[in-house]
Amino acid sequence: MYVVPFSMGPVGSPLAVNGVEITDSPYVAASMRIMTRMGKAVLDNLGTNGYYVPCMHSVGVPLTVPGHSGPTWPCNIPERVIAHFPESREIWSFGSGYGGNSLLGKKALALRIASVMARDKGWLAEHMLILGLTNPQGKKFYVAAAFPSACGKTNLAMLQPSLPGWKVECVGDDICWMRFGKDGRLYAINPENGFFGVAPGTSSKTNPNALKTIEKNTVFTNVALTENGDVWWEGLSKQPPAGKITSWLGEPWTPQSGKPAAHPNSRFTVPIEQCPIIDPAYNDLSGVPISAILFGGRRKNLVPLVFETFNWTHGCLVGSAVASEKTAAAEGKVGELRFDPFAMLPFCGYSMGDYFQHWVNIGTKLAPNKQNVPKIFHVNWFRQDDRGQYMWPGFGENSRVLKWIIDRVEGKAKAVQTPIGYVPADGALDLQGLDVDANTMKKLLYVDRPGYLKELEAIRSYQKTFGPRFPNSLRNEVDELEARLKKK
Repeated sequence: MYVVPFSMGPVGSPLAVNGVEITDSPYVAASMRIMTRMGKAVLDNLGTNGYYVPCMHSVGVPLTVPGHSGPTWPCNIPERVIAHFPESREIWSFGSGYGGNSLLGKKALALRIASVMARDKGWLAEHMLILGLTNPQGKKFYVAAAFPSACGKTNLAMLQPSLPGWKVECVGDDICWMRFGKDGRLYAINPENGFFGVAPGTSSKTNPNALKTIEKNTVFTNVALTENGDVWWEGLSKQPPAGKITSWLGEPWTPQSGKPAAHPNSRFTVPIEQCPIIDPAYNDLSGVPISAILFGGRRKNLVPLVFETFNWTHGCLVGSAVASEKTAAAEGKVGELRFDPFAMLPFCGYSMGDYFQHWVNIGTKLAPNKQNVPKIFHVNWFRQDDRGQYMWPGFGENSRVLKWIIDRVEGKAKAVQTPIGYVPADGALDLQGLDVDANTMKKLLYVDRPGYLKELEAIRSYQKTFGPRFPNSLRNEVDELEARLKKK
């Protein structure tokens, strides 16, 4: 057994929460050492009567069986239970060795339990990245962003800007805790101390900084192995490396095998300090001030490249209606919307209807000083043309959208008011050196009124699933949106 004292957030920060996990998995003990602040410093901070969240974990099977070498990945799927107790603030996990079910500081504490703490104490525990963005004049801004899975959250957190003079630094790629500072602004910390990233699709093109981060001191799970003992996964290179490849199942693999070499959810676990663009303030006890909040989903049509919401409550409506189109038949009908409000649907520890109201309430607390209210935006890197080709190049070019967002925060960038929010005015996005023609940009920023009116039907239907707990203020926002869309 291993006893793992850990801190979610910098040790001693008023924004941090301590936990203690008991586990029978050496993988968990090693990974918690990477993903959290762990060890004597946490015990010293706890003292004899400090508060912590108790976390109990077992893989659920004997690690050794007489006459058998034991399972290579011990688990007990038939009896698997991952239970969260929000009222008593404790976590029990049995039967699973998967990181998300066993590294109990991650989604279990940092979101499911912490979201309830945040509701009770008036702060926010969110499934968001945090990045620092510095303009050519040396002025720095911090942005938080919530995207559902497969929408580029880690890629944005480690962005290499294509715009000269702009710099992105990473505070965190997955979880964001925001609390009010003494000045009334929202300050954020990344409660984690490492990255638990999805390997497939990570490459020198999609995320060069991630590849630099995982060059050493990294735990890889369920990836493929090359002949010389290196790791490989789909998307790491255009062609598989030469020589023998062993799949994540321990079987010989070739491109003709008919199944992936690496599990689609294979992972790398690596210390955050190895990120080449780590923000100097990532360990700041007070957190970093948030100037803008982004929501986004994978939408091949309808949703513009970027728009700014009219106010905080309108932003809450946009967050509550975050959706992505399904991309695989196994998920259901391809193209069908999958709502994932605030990218928190799998992670919120209490009623989502009450969660939406909590966001509205945070805006009420911010309202007395408009300077303190972060602007809220929605982005969509995935809009496609009639041939099914992406119209926006994405990756480092997304810095052009971030520039417009920061210029809007400063009141400098021009915008056009539309029924859904403010979109960049003609020429407001810096496209210098980018091969995207004016007609394509017009399509990327086009607001399809009939299309949005049709989508309102799906949004209203989804709102009804939350019953009377869905805030009336957000229902009113939908009515106002419909009126704007119908207005000539």
